[in-house]
Amino acid sequence: MSLNKMKIVAYRNNKYLGKGKDTCVVKINPASYSHNHKVNYNNETSQGAPGTPLKFRGIPPETVSFDIYFDATGAIKYSKMAVHDQIKVFKNVCFDYNGDIHEPNYLILSWGTLVFKCKLTSLDINYSLFKPDGTPLRAKSSVKFEEASDTNTIAKEANPQSPDLTHWVLVKEGDTLPMICYDIYGDCSYYLEVAKQNKIINFRNLIPGTELYLPPIK
Repeated sequence: MSLNKMKIVAYRNNKYLGKGKDTCVVKINPASYSHNHKVNYNNETSQGAPGTPLKFRGIPPETVSFDIYFDATGAIKYSKMAVHDQIKVFKNVCFDYNGDIHEPNYLILSWGTLVFKCKLTSLDINYSLFKPDGTPLRAKSSVKFEEASDTNTIAKEANPQSPDLTHWVLVKEGDTLPMICYDIYGDCSYYLEVAKQNKIINFRNLIPGTELYLPPIK
């Protein structure tokens, strides 16, 4: 089995369409990476209150972080470029200001099962081995990438179920009308109104594959 190298491809916008602008292939794959997910809640407690319920505030972008090694000692046969030049290639794709879009590039980071649409948000380079004249022979770069999607993609992934919007629901095996109403409205008591809107006589026997119209709550 051939060894797959991590690739970072640059794009001009967060729609990631067409062929990438530039590509950086990581010569030494990371030993590991961290993929961070976070949910923000407002948990501030009023003075004198015995406690406070968690209130959902939002889901910030995911992040991926890892270490990249740049080596010019000769130990890595496919890494013949000087460390400075290797870092320059990486920065040109991931870090440097792109005058065409007036910001650094949008990126797709891919390696194995990881496909991450993002931007580089942190770059910390540590040099650890040198020639007698001080030229670096090895460096470790700690990098962090933050998810960067367009608004349409974010909206599709969020799939908001607002009770004041019209919804069309495809009935699945095991669905009940009260359960569907609870999922959309947060209240199962609307099932009679939904049954009336869809001319359903026996709401206890929904047919899988049927499309139901759920009107907005007024």
